[in-house]
Amino acid sequence: MGDAHTQTGPEQLPAPEALLAAPGYVARRLHAAYTAAWVRHVDPVLTGPQFAVLTAVDVYPGVEQGSLARAVALDRSTMASIVRRLEERGLITREVPPEDGRKRLLRLTDDGTATLRSAYRRARELDVLLMKGIDGDAQHELLTRLNTIAEHWEGLVED
Repeated sequence: MGDAHTQTGPEQLPAPEALLAAPGYVARRLHAAYTAAWVRHVDPVLTGPQFAVLTAVDVYPGVEQGSLARAVALDRSTMASIVRRLEERGLITREVPPEDGRKRLLRLTDDGTATLRSAYRRARELDVLLMKGIDGDAQHELLTRLNTIAEHWEGLVED
């Protein structure tokens, strides 16, 4: 006979107050929750950073790969890796302009456009879930403040 207090897994402890007061912990917690929600609600294969690159290439067709990294909050090496994977999946093309063999100009393929459109719709539906209970003005204020914080944090590590 089992004890009514028998646990089947590890005890779920609350986060220590010191962590709850640490901006980095809260940011990591938000990122982990967002990544899990993305996989469940948007796409289990296409990652958030890949989606960001597809979105930016759609807005800036023919953009030079190196110019796009900062716009999508990626370092250059991560950007190169993501672009390579998207090209391997047939979602983008990388063209080398004849005047500069070091550059890579990015464009969406038809499959890339279709993938982006489908994921975009689901990503906006996830946005609604994420912001549930926060009215429009408060959403705008929150996102403005978070973007200001992100810019500040990025500035702490820029060369």
